Amino acid sequence: MTVIVAKWTIDEYHRMIDAGILSDRKVELLHREIVEMSPEGEPHAYCSHEAAKYLTNLLGDSVTIRQAKAITLPDDSEPEPHIAIV
Repeated sequence: MTVIVAKWTIDEYHRMIDAGILSDRKVELLHREIVEMSPEGEPHAYCSHEAAKYLTNLLGDSVTIRQAKAITLPDDSEPEPHIAIV
């Protein structure tokens, strides 16, 4: 049996979000595939928040620390990293 995986562009992914198709699901676009993400538990949320505070204090205004915000990548991915230094 051959399994064929549907591949999506970032534009198609955004249209699905805008249309509300993915509104009740925690998903990310990774390498053109829509992947369901596991929910973030309280310990993980706490550690992410504390790490972001630490990085903000360490790096100051030279960078922006983004938490749980989507980032569009050139490989047709749009993950939501817990922390991104931009």
